[in-house]
Amino acid sequence: MMKRWIQRALPGGEALQSLVDGLAEELGRSVVLDDPLVRLMCASRHFGDEDPVRVRTLLQGIADDEAIRHVVSQGVTGWTRPGYLEGRDDLGLKPRYCVPILERGYMLGILMVVAKDGDLTAAETGAIARTARAVAAEMYAERLAADTDQEQTRDLVNRLVGADSAQRSAARRRLLDDGLLPAGPHVVVTVVAVAGLRGPSGRVGTALRGALEPFRQTRTAHGLSAVDQDRAVLVQVFDREPAEEELELQARGVVRSLGTFLDRGATTLVGVGGRRAELADAWISHDQARVALRAARRMPRLGGIGDWERLGEYAVLLQLPDEALDDSLVPEPLRRLLDGGGNARLEETLRCFLENAGSVPRTAEILEVHRTSLYYRLRQIQEMTGLDLDDGAHRLVLHLGLRLWDLVRAPADQPS
Repeated sequence: MMKRWIQRALPGGEALQSLVDGLAEELGRSVVLDDPLVRLMCASRHFGDEDPVRVRTLLQGIADDEAIRHVVSQGVTGWTRPGYLEGRDDLGLKPRYCVPILERGYMLGILMVVAKDGDLTAAETGAIARTARAVAAEMYAERLAADTDQEQTRDLVNRLVGADSAQRSAARRRLLDDGLLPAGPHVVVTVVAVAGLRGPSGRVGTALRGALEPFRQTRTAHGLSAVDQDRAVLVQVFDREPAEEELELQARGVVRSLGTFLDRGATTLVGVGGRRAELADAWISHDQARVALRAARRMPRLGGIGDWERLGEYAVLLQLPDEALDDSLVPEPLRRLLDGGGNARLEETLRCFLENAGSVPRTAEILEVHRTSLYYRLRQIQEMTGLDLDDGAHRLVLHLGLRLWDLVRAPADQPS
């Protein structure tokens, strides 16, 4: 029963399933074929060697995140030759003999055989190698077809959000005519960027496609993605206006997936564009998403996710090119305060005072200080900056300067 259920439910295809089953019967061991993101494609029946990870994977259709991270941390997704994957008792994972499925530079998948004793015979490894070659030939043909579809989709999406209005119109007509996306009424573009990964070429693109795949079709939206090496664009058309919290959860889901599929050295940033009324305006949302991505890079407090609708005045400041966003933009009066050693408390006081429209009672309440202490700090700020906090123009200089200061302190090694 389990074997028939697997053949019917998993996406590996009859030919691949037959190869996996044949190898398992020959070895008398459990065999599984995963895709390059360690997601289940085909699985044989059990041979009494199953472990909790295998059982959960068959029931859920995908391995637990922690199990996938363990495989990735062992470097298996970058192997070029067979080897043993270490077991993990705390995960309920027995050792496995893993063979990377490679064909003409493509990493197509991973063939895994449960090897609890860690000692396969030469005859067994030979049988596994023969099956791996047959699996590679079968998967390569499928990969070529998938690459053609992905390239066409990538081209359409990139033209839809590009700078050329004629190409945008042509791409929109093609997407609508082919039924790939509806015209509206709520369009949102998200941009995802990954940096800091060391490993095989194409691995980030594969991970991006896997992370965005769940959002191509949801209960409330239709989407298409374009993946380009270390970044991707996701265009979605929602049936109803998506809430900010919904889009934030979606962005966090993308970050979490990429954190599972890639090693811990990778940094993921997400920019969510503004909400537009029709597909013809997807390019506007895309431009806004790029600004939001810059905000995610330059403002650590955003946790790697920027949303245009939440940027406020930062959306205007981030229109400045990267080369212009340096500390020379910070007004000199404010620099005297920020550069003075040990003035973190005064900076916090100034921020709170300005954020609360110069209200002394509200500022004192939030900072939990007596008003006398607050007045003393404000006098110190005025003395150091030479500006009058009762003057609206002076307050604007300080407030704008603090916003610029937030942006120019961006980490230098994150994607832009």
